[in-house]
Amino acid sequence: MITDATVDLDAPLTGDHLARAAAPLAVLVGPPVRERVERGREHLRTVLADDERPVYGAKTGFGALIGYAGRETEADQADNTLAHLGAGQGPDLPADVARAALLVRTWSLARGVSGVSAHVVDGLAAMFATTFVPAIPRYGSVGASGDLIPLAHATQALRGRGHAYVDGERMPAADALRRAGLTPLTLDGRDALALVNGTSVTTAATALALGRVRACHRAVQDLTCLLVDVLGADPAFLGTRLITAFGHPGVVDVAERMRATLSGTVPSGGRALQEPYSIRCSPQLLGAAEDALRYVDGVVRADLGGVSDNPLFFPDDDLVAHGGNFFGQPAAFAADVLALVTASVGNLAERQLDLLVDPARNTGLPPMLAAGPGAQHGLQGVQLATTAFVAEIRRAAAPASTQSLPTNLHNQDVVPFGTQAALRAHDAAGLLELLCGSLALGLRQAVHVGGRRPTAPRCAALVDALAAAIDPVDPDRPLDGDVRVAAEVVLGLTADRW
Repeated sequence: MITDATVDLDAPLTGDHLARAAAPLAVLVGPPVRERVERGREHLRTVLADDERPVYGAKTGFGALIGYAGRETEADQADNTLAHLGAGQGPDLPADVARAALLVRTWSLARGVSGVSAHVVDGLAAMFATTFVPAIPRYGSVGASGDLIPLAHATQALRGRGHAYVDGERMPAADALRRAGLTPLTLDGRDALALVNGTSVTTAATALALGRVRACHRAVQDLTCLLVDVLGADPAFLGTRLITAFGHPGVVDVAERMRATLSGTVPSGGRALQEPYSIRCSPQLLGAAEDALRYVDGVVRADLGGVSDNPLFFPDDDLVAHGGNFFGQPAAFAADVLALVTASVGNLAERQLDLLVDPARNTGLPPMLAAGPGAQHGLQGVQLATTAFVAEIRRAAAPASTQSLPTNLHNQDVVPFGTQAALRAHDAAGLLELLCGSLALGLRQAVHVGGRRPTAPRCAALVDALAAAIDPVDPDRPLDGDVRVAAEVVLGLTADRW
């Protein structure tokens, strides 16, 4: 079933569109798009008819073999493009990343400057109305000449070669196309190259990760406020004059939102003058993360609004422009920054849970928030798991964009490795969601074992929503499912407020 959302290829592409692409949705190829694409294709034909005008990939070999002629027929040139790139390895990309990547690619081709056939854009648009997902191996892209290898696997699946999924079932791509009611794409050399010569996997994974990390970042703001209220701490560390003196826009905005969440809270008077840094410095940490996320916002917005391909065709100027618009350095930097934000916000959530389960710092609540310490163990297993989550996020936060290695006979002598950065940021975002769920579960349990009911109305509403969805941990039980439910609750409520 198609979702309510329609993606108009003549309108700006957004991260929300990419998130919705995981399910069937309508993609509109309107008259302006068709006119642009057909005009670009006509220009390509004019250029190819002129023996004096070189066109990379249409008349030549690829990459380091550009000095050699390509194959004689257009169909053979498509095969020549795609066959040698069938070298990916590893597990398949998640379906949401695979379909979002193809939506990014479709929107780029719809600008009309890639010289592709109109039926290619039509075929891609038709795919989105189904549950078809190409099987794309995770490893193989350096993100320098586009995401060549993963996009080649995707393109082959759309031709009926390789493997794909329909309704979540993996099968030969030809069978998947038939089951989805799709016609295999027919391509020439330029079509094939245009489908692979862009950083669409990198852009899609970065955009999807950004959406999830942003949601978690906002959720941790709310959970920090709930922690303050449950402990009876004084929210003076959020004071307007104090925060304004710090001078950072993100910090000012985060503190303002946290003050609104804590409006109505009454300190218990039982806490120390200065809280641990995981509470007292939370607006500074989360505010710095806000400023960093705004940088990533800008990069993703530019990537979604730009054309990633080579060469580009400009009919009005009779120009074939060869260059490096497929070089994914902006997204590589942005994805690395996103991973750093994820590590810091995740560490904050884990440290707050550690504070909450420690009777020396949690205003006398039982250790591990156990309803009967010794006979029960409360959040002990959950806290152990959060330690592992943070370690994994930290490992993934090592910058990929600094790891350039020359390849392709030194044709690609510098590479951004943005694909690795983006996919690792996407992985880490999932772990950050679990850290949010773990902290939320701890706060729900803290109220059950003696923590005070929140005095701020918004904090009380959050703990009530958690209590309605999750029973107290009394007696002990496996909590893996409860952590996921808690994450859904807090992320859902946060989304409703923004």
